[in-house]
Amino acid sequence: MSRKPYERPVSKTTWYMRNGRYRKYMLREVTCLLVGFYSFFAICALAILAEGSPEAWTSFLESQQNGFWITVHALALVYYLVYMTFDWFKLAPKAMPLQLGEQKLADGYIIVAHYVAWIVVTAIIFWLAKVF
Repeated sequence: MSRKPYERPVSKTTWYMRNGRYRKYMLREVTCLLVGFYSFFAICALAILAEGSPEAWTSFLESQQNGFWITVHALALVYYLVYMTFDWFKLAPKAMPLQLGEQKLADGYIIVAHYVAWIVVTAIIFWLAKVF
């Protein structure tokens, strides 16, 4: 008879699929791949721009206008910005609790304030883009 403690078997590839929290955690952590991709992409774009050749830069910009790259950029934008924004806005009351006198401000007010600020800043950016 062995005195070795029981170790529950854990799948090494799909352990995160059993629990909703783990799935959300893994979805959030996958965004590091997007950050790495866009960092590499920006370095490549800067290298092409640093060459000083208008033809190379124009060629690079034209290469980004095919359907594949537009789809990649759109999906990355939706996944990273929208998913992460909603996730961070839900976390905001825990990260910066506001206290008014002896009472804490309800979490819902802080979350709604972040969404309102997001809409206002987006409207200002769109207005500035239209003006210039």
